[in-house]
Amino acid sequence: MTMSKSQDAIKACEIVRALQKRFVDKLDDLSARYGENKKFQEVNWLRNNGVYGGGSRFEAKDEFLFNTASVNVSQVHYDEDLTKNLQSATAISTIIHPKNPNVPSIHIHISLTSFKDGNFYWRIMADLNPSIENIEDKNSFEKSIKKVSKENFEEGIKQGNKYFFIPALNKHRGTFHFYLENYKSENKNQDFIFAQDFGEIAIDTYVDIISNAFKSRKIFSVSDIKKQLDYHTLYLFQVLTLDRGTTSGLLIHNENDVGIMGSLPKFVNKKLLISWIPNMEEVQKILLENIISNIDDNGVINTQTKVKLAQVVRNHYKNNPNALKYQASGTVIPNTVNNHIKGNKYE
Repeated sequence: MTMSKSQDAIKACEIVRALQKRFVDKLDDLSARYGENKKFQEVNWLRNNGVYGGGSRFEAKDEFLFNTASVNVSQVHYDEDLTKNLQSATAISTIIHPKNPNVPSIHIHISLTSFKDGNFYWRIMADLNPSIENIEDKNSFEKSIKKVSKENFEEGIKQGNKYFFIPALNKHRGTFHFYLENYKSENKNQDFIFAQDFGEIAIDTYVDIISNAFKSRKIFSVSDIKKQLDYHTLYLFQVLTLDRGTTSGLLIHNENDVGIMGSLPKFVNKKLLISWIPNMEEVQKILLENIISNIDDNGVINTQTKVKLAQVVRNHYKNNPNALKYQASGTVIPNTVNNHIKGNKYE
């Protein structure tokens, strides 16, 4: 895999790789202490056979602690393609779904998009997603994010609450949402430090939360499992019908579909998904119906299902580009897909 020649991209890649290692090492340690002592396993993928970069993801193998968990790093770049203004897009994107319904899920995304004219912007995101709410977990995570984000905290909360709201269900995904879109300050070096510090604190705080939860919340009921199943169903619904980052990744290329779908939990409540169809905009009803038709009645989301769901989402927005207006956004809508295409041609 070739890396971008841009110094900013090289620096960003070093940061996200370090964050990936930090998180995986800590999760492996939790597996050794509380689970099956099975390390996360690395899976690599290439963009255009590595000419335009690629990435790697570490997937959980400890089925005692984790429902699904994936820590992804990627860098796509176009140094040799003079037809594109985009220099590179470098990201860490991770979702952890613990198996115990009393232990919260987490989503963290940090990325740098750089252009050949010298412009750039960051996307910085973290959201806590419990199946069963715990106010102490929320307060702990919020306190840490507030400390690291400082003057950006209020804006991050404003954009996060907007992005993770689900209009069809009139509720949010998760209990705490922080999102900065198109972020940069007057000090580029300080932005790199902020991105790294944010990632480290989000990771460390989450690991502390779930470490305590693994020790003290070992008992759960059938009712708790049902709440988790329904919440995981909501999570899949939000990702596949609203999440702009997921959709953009699928529209840009099809070389990492399983990785992009790595945020999906192992099981969902198909009947609950069906009950939400009437709440959708007409064109989005088609999307949800196609999603549902590609999920078995038992609600299992395995690798084959993920591949099919990726194609469903990709085909929907290629055939109905105006439906992108129903996707989630913060206060700014990024131009992610157009940065990667020539005219109207997806590559």
